[in-house]
Amino acid sequence: MPPPHSTQPPSPLPPRPRLLQSLGSCSRRAVTSAASSPSPSPPGWPRPLRYAVLGAGFAGLSVAWHLLKQSPKDSRVSVDVYDENGVGGGASGVSGGLLHPYSPKAKLLWRGGEFWKESMDLLRSAEKANDTAGSDRDDESLIWRRGILRPPTTEKAADILLENAQSCLQSCSLQVLDSDAAQRLIPGLHVPLNLAVYMPLALNINPRKYLQALFSACQNVANEASASSSEQKEFNLYNEHIDNLHQFSGDYDAVIICLGGKASSLPELTNKLPLRTCRGVIAEFQLPSDTVEKYGSQSPSILSDAWLAFQGPCTVSVGSTWQWKSDNHDPSVSDEEARTATEELLPKASAVYPGISKWDYVRARAGIRAMPPLTANGSLPLLGCLNDVIGERSNCAFWLVGGLGARGLLYHGLAGKLTAKAVISSDENMIPSEFTCWKAIKASR
Repeated sequence: MPPPHSTQPPSPLPPRPRLLQSLGSCSRRAVTSAASSPSPSPPGWPRPLRYAVLGAGFAGLSVAWHLLKQSPKDSRVSVDVYDENGVGGGASGVSGGLLHPYSPKAKLLWRGGEFWKESMDLLRSAEKANDTAGSDRDDESLIWRRGILRPPTTEKAADILLENAQSCLQSCSLQVLDSDAAQRLIPGLHVPLNLAVYMPLALNINPRKYLQALFSACQNVANEASASSSEQKEFNLYNEHIDNLHQFSGDYDAVIICLGGKASSLPELTNKLPLRTCRGVIAEFQLPSDTVEKYGSQSPSILSDAWLAFQGPCTVSVGSTWQWKSDNHDPSVSDEEARTATEELLPKASAVYPGISKWDYVRARAGIRAMPPLTANGSLPLLGCLNDVIGERSNCAFWLVGGLGARGLLYHGLAGKLTAKAVISSDENMIPSEFTCWKAIKASR
């Protein structure tokens, strides 16, 4: 707390002794602080806390948001995000964007209600920052609220879906529809078994736009706090390649690694994380402009052996392929890779939506998923302190948010919140043991 007689705003955070000098040529995209000329902390003020978040995807921006929001009142905090590709430039930014708390068999995931709630809270914050909550134009949408439909294609899958649909969240309910009801939602839908499970409150997110909005929300939190006379927060983005963790250890209280599939490439973590990489390709299609029949403006997206995420009446993304053990992090897709992907995806999509044959291929995009090991509670994110894993003594605490796999959009809210609490309190026990037990699992090689 400041001295009782002080009425002046706090002095700006003092500079890091080494790191900013070594990053003099980096691109500083965003800086939020109360003043620009650095000066030492005034007498009576606590030393500022400095956090580095490596990665500006779902996990990284969730951690940054919660560090800014959960840091104590009357505190001085700096959160620096590092990502050489910028906000949403990695796998998060090319994801399909379908959001719901269920497995492909419509079973509620472990702690699915908490994951869903925390993701929805972040989405609301992003919408507020983006100021698009009331937009009706599809090309401006951050979120398409039209639900998701799941028609099974085998008798076994139908039986499992029907059983699992009996238990659901009120905040993301499930409805069992016959073929007539399903086809009223999606004209031309093929419902081979007279059964489909409908998630009316499930969402389709524009991932890149959402991440940009969440980044803006973080900026707003820092700006609002720094306008106070009793606290100060900085939020910065650096477009900087990360070679190793040593470059951060002397300048930060904690470093949170949110690099997805790239985490294992850091020399300190090579062969130490039980993660498998999987490259996924998503194909984008558009309906020709002279087509009379458009996809319904309120028709849901479709989940089947392939998923179809519709963004308006004329655009759809179809995914995804699974190329295990890939180390190709390039988001661009070659003509050959795109052709192979569409040959795999189109028959699966046509099995439930034959009309996809009228749509024209536009482009493909790809990203690497970091897949966690399977546990009794499902495939869960890997959270926790890494100091023992790295095996080095340091005044800086290293933390991991990884292994979000194909559910990064669902998992990122709660994973970021739990990690931020643990980082701020310097207590890994703030994280449930189900997310930290991965340390006993042999690393993938």
